[in-house]
Amino acid sequence: MIVSEGMSTVVLTVGPDRPLREVAKLMTQRSVGAAVVVDPDGNGPGIVTERDVLRAYAEDRVTGDDPVSDYTTERAVFAAPDWSLERAADEMVRGSFRHLIVVAGGEIVGVLSMRDIVSCWAREGATSDMPG
Repeated sequence: MIVSEGMSTVVLTVGPDRPLREVAKLMTQRSVGAAVVVDPDGNGPGIVTERDVLRAYAEDRVTGDDPVSDYTTERAVFAAPDWSLERAADEMVRGSFRHLIVVAGGEIVGVLSMRDIVSCWAREGATSDMPG
């Protein structure tokens, strides 16, 4: 299977000045684990995830309406729609993250999460021999 078969094509995108609290609410309302942060003046899209939000609150770094850009992973990793799910999973494991922004022709076309990959593999009947 390939990335385009598992990715979500409905992507929550926000501007860099949106308050983190508001972005967290949008993520919750849409049941997504990440938002793509698009800054027209920046070097490319970034990503903010549930983990970023949780860490910011746990470390008491959030003060009022901080802009989401203060918590955005700016070195987001991108995938192509024709990547294999194995390649995408390998990138996630090596980078210790759970979301990839999917880009085609310079445009954001989706987001792929580790959950998406597992769901695809489960639907396909993937199995793994576990040591006894």
